[in-house]
Amino acid sequence: MAKVRARKDNGLLFLDFYYRGVRCREQTALPDTAENRRRVQSLMSRISKEIKQGLFDYAATFPGSPKAAQFAAPAPAVGGILPASPGGNPLPAAPAGPDTPIFSDFSVTWRKEMAPQWRRQHRDSVDATFDAHLLSEFGDRPVGSITKADVLTFRAKLAKLPGRGSAQLSAPTINKTMGLLRQCLTEASERFGTPDPFKGVKRLKGRRADVKPFSLEEIERIRASIRPDYRHYMTCRFFTGMRTGEINGLKWKYVDFENEVIQIREVFSGGEVEENAKTEGSIRDIPMLPMVKDALKQHWAERDPETEYVFTTRGGNPIDAHNFANRIWYPLLRFLDLEKRRPYQTRHTTATLMLASGENPEWIARLMGHTNTQMLFTVYSRFVPNLTRKDGLAFSGLIHGAPMNKQDDWAEQALTRLPPDRLRELVARVLETNQGGPA
Repeated sequence: MAKVRARKDNGLLFLDFYYRGVRCREQTALPDTAENRRRVQSLMSRISKEIKQGLFDYAATFPGSPKAAQFAAPAPAVGGILPASPGGNPLPAAPAGPDTPIFSDFSVTWRKEMAPQWRRQHRDSVDATFDAHLLSEFGDRPVGSITKADVLTFRAKLAKLPGRGSAQLSAPTINKTMGLLRQCLTEASERFGTPDPFKGVKRLKGRRADVKPFSLEEIERIRASIRPDYRHYMTCRFFTGMRTGEINGLKWKYVDFENEVIQIREVFSGGEVEENAKTEGSIRDIPMLPMVKDALKQHWAERDPETEYVFTTRGGNPIDAHNFANRIWYPLLRFLDLEKRRPYQTRHTTATLMLASGENPEWIARLMGHTNTQMLFTVYSRFVPNLTRKDGLAFSGLIHGAPMNKQDDWAEQALTRLPPDRLRELVARVLETNQGGPA
């Protein structure tokens, strides 16, 4: 898009525009004042109009410019046909550069428009991706001039870059970067009527991230060995399925002992609190299983009354995810000689243990904050032995190492909380079994 700019070194105005797909910058001797900007902008408007009409004469407008010789060929007439050649045959015109904003300018506009629907952390991630990769590659290009070939060439460059802890960027990381570029350029193509450069470009196929849940024996080793002030924290991480930002941002006002639920309403990430969760489905109430309730009650008795957060550092601040991982979590795994796994695997552990215990996938999906069961079956399919239960009791039985018909305290308490119709159904099944009927 044609613009009037001022040089940083001397403050003189210059014209910045595209002609026949080439970026042109023509200097003036006018200082940057309001009157001079008006005059130069008037010239810029006339040039833009003549370019659209095919009447622009570069040499006549900028006779001393080095680019005058480059554009010495006659400008195309309206309709895209050049004047006749010496042999009498008309020559097709070279295509003029699209009169669209440059990528760097449009990307700023697009990100501002999308910002209201993005969480702060995602906005920061998007800006970082543009700064690291996209602006350096496409920043000075008009969005309408970026082609499918440019997109594929850029993707090939990304594939050669080193990744974090690997020789090359992974397919998911490349897809994430290309996805942002796709959204931005697709919006530009719809807005300015230019071809979509991503038409026919597919995502790279990458190996699905491995789910490496902890076993019950490993969980108990971790809980027994971790610093005492993090023991209740780990119990809740393993047996609620909360995301890192959710458990680090949990406040006591969202812990409802009376109704035995944990309300997910805020997250803590990047040193800041956000009053919304990852998705709409993530705003949910998590039932307190017996081991979680016991841990939270003990933690409540030991809490600092001045602190509103449930889990804090020794200084009373919310737990920082990076500090916890690097100073507590990974050293502990090395000490226990356990495979290195991200703290997020505690969430996978919750899901896999519940599926292995036979809990209903829909109940698990709601507890995990998914809108449907697709994620469960996609990621955890090999951990689904049956689909028979939905009330959390089988999971509690697995954790406690107790069969489902054992009438201990926690089971009795859980049964008393069952809806009447569900309780009657269980009683009927027990009577049928005792009488030799169908189970």
